[in-house]
Amino acid sequence: MELGVRITDAAVAGETTVLWCDLLTDGPGACPGCGLVGVYRDSVERRVSDVPVVGHPMQLRVRVPRYRCVHDGCTREIFAHDTSKLARPGASTTRRCGEYVLRRLAIDKATVAAVARELGRSWNTVNTVAVAATEALLLSAGPARLDGVAVIGVDEHRWAHVVGADGGGFVTVITDLTDVVAGRGRARLLDLVPGRSAEALRTWLQAREPSFREQVRVVAMDGFGGYKNAATDTVPDAVTVMDPFHVVALAGHKLDLCRQRVQQDTRGHRGRSGDPLYRVRRTLRTRLGLLTDKQRARLEAVFASEEHVAVEVTWWTYQQIIAAYATEDRPRGKVALTEVIDRIRAGLPAGLHELAALGRTLYRRRDDVLAYFDHRASNGPTEAINGRLEALRRNALGFRNLINYRIRSLLHCGALAL
Repeated sequence: MELGVRITDAAVAGETTVLWCDLLTDGPGACPGCGLVGVYRDSVERRVSDVPVVGHPMQLRVRVPRYRCVHDGCTREIFAHDTSKLARPGASTTRRCGEYVLRRLAIDKATVAAVARELGRSWNTVNTVAVAATEALLLSAGPARLDGVAVIGVDEHRWAHVVGADGGGFVTVITDLTDVVAGRGRARLLDLVPGRSAEALRTWLQAREPSFREQVRVVAMDGFGGYKNAATDTVPDAVTVMDPFHVVALAGHKLDLCRQRVQQDTRGHRGRSGDPLYRVRRTLRTRLGLLTDKQRARLEAVFASEEHVAVEVTWWTYQQIIAAYATEDRPRGKVALTEVIDRIRAGLPAGLHELAALGRTLYRRRDDVLAYFDHRASNGPTEAINGRLEALRRNALGFRNLINYRIRSLLHCGALAL
């Protein structure tokens, strides 16, 4: 009854279950041209795929009456009874197939190819159903989908590795971190924008309603200045926060550069097995509180050499930055990191080139760096969504069309109301 048909017979054709049905009608159909009731002429069979039965495709073969229009002034001579309750005009799947496809893709994380096998349809057919159904969901949600978004995260993501891909193969990922910061739930994907520039984020924000831009209070991001400029231009009242992960990663990168430079200066070649600095390359990046006794002994042996003083000083700064973020008392953590930034900004002895460069970067973005302690907005959940998108792309064996990728990504991580 849900589809407006009555089953009259059934059979199995290979892997497909076939059901013969009659269309349920209340009498002769009305002509779509003039609206007058037609005279029965004959019937035709419409074949559509329905949701699978115990994992096997199911096909409905529905007997549809056709009528002859008797109105002399009408241009229509023959018309079929209305089957819009069964399926959309010209569609090869029933209406409830759209809901089934969305559930399989969004909840079960299945691939389009897997759903196509279940329905007995082609990949293109199932993908078209998914795109249309998701667009209908987004349209029905409208601007209300962005209600209450006060904290957003921004990061870049590579969606394609081929020449000529939209946005150069990159997209700007925009996420809702409001529930994460408030401790109420998880992050969700708001949108994907082609490119990874300030213009990409600026254009997206400008396209939103003024009420949305006014409600955004915090924007979490990495160290890319373009996103900072776009946020400052379009949501000037929002606080920009440089993500702790990227601050620590930047400090770790400077530590690696310092180790590699000292390695070249002292040994005249890149690190090799047996070289003291090369042996502790991973230990240097380990948090102080997680070091084993053996690792501590190795570091002490390396730092005992005067040739490695620059590495030791840079390493200690790296550990202090980590410790500042790990401090449970926010004001104390903020003061500790402020002291680190001020100390490495000026007054460093010669030979600490990497540490000086780190100091200049952190001092330039100090307001964004220190804002974390006041708002606790981290871009970590955005990075987690990036990881889920990587898994989606890997399961699908890559995407060639950014529109399809955006739709699938929103289904996968957008927390859409199915």
